[in-house]
Amino acid sequence: MTRHDGRSPGELRKIEIQPGIAPHAQGSVLVSFGNTRVICAAMIEESVPRWMKEQNVTGGWLTAEYSMLPYSTTSRKPRDSSRGRPDGRGTEIQRLIGRSLRAVVDLEKLGSRTLWVDCDVLQADGGTRTASITGASVAIELACRSLVTAGKLSVLPVKNRVAAVSVGIVGGEVLLDLDYIEDKDAEVDMNVVMTDKGDFVEIQGSGEETVFNQGQLDTMLAAAKTGIANLLNFQNSALSTL
Repeated sequence: MTRHDGRSPGELRKIEIQPGIAPHAQGSVLVSFGNTRVICAAMIEESVPRWMKEQNVTGGWLTAEYSMLPYSTTSRKPRDSSRGRPDGRGTEIQRLIGRSLRAVVDLEKLGSRTLWVDCDVLQADGGTRTASITGASVAIELACRSLVTAGKLSVLPVKNRVAAVSVGIVGGEVLLDLDYIEDKDAEVDMNVVMTDKGDFVEIQGSGEETVFNQGQLDTMLAAAKTGIANLLNFQNSALSTL
C-alpha cells in the first residue's frame, strides 16, 4: 500500500530537529514531523513549587505546558485566555508530555530547581503530542547540559532520552506516524512513548467506532518501536552537532 503522500505503511514523515530556535531558553528545538511543526523550549527556575516545600519533597520538578497557536490550524483556534478556560485536550496533552519527560529525568540530581518545558504548535497536521515529546526530550537535555557547563551540576540529570510516535489502523492497514488526513479516518488510533532503552513510558490507544485484536496490537507496537528507534537517531544527530 502506498499512502496519499507517497510513504510506505511503516515510514515516518520527514523529520527535522533544529536546536537553538529560542535564544533565551536554556534548551530549545524546532521539531518537524512532516507539516507538523512545534517549538519546544526548556527553561530552568532556581526554585521548586510550593507544594514540594510544604510536603518536604526533596529534589527538583519538571512541568510541561502545551498550546496550539491560533494560526496552527486551517481555521483560527482561539487562545485559552480569550475563552476564559483551559482547553481540555491541551491539558491532557501537557500532562502526557510532563509524565514522559519526568520518566527520564533524575529529579534528585536536578536539585532544587524547576525545569519548565513549553511546547507551542506552529503548524498542526497530526501527531502534535508525539512531536512535542520527541522535541522536548532534546530541549531538556540541552537545558541540563547548560547546568553542567555552568558548574551548577556535576552530573547530567537526564537518565535516558524519550521519543513518541503515532500508529493506527486506516483502511484495515497498520500505518506509522499518521498525518491529519489519516488520523481523522483511522479505525484505531494509538500513541506510543518509549525510552532509548526500549522501555515503554505510556501507550494510549483506542478503537474509533471499532475494535482491534491482539495481532493488530502487536503489529502496531512493532511498527511504533521501529519508528521510535529512528526518531532516537534523529535526536542523537541533533545533539551530536552541539
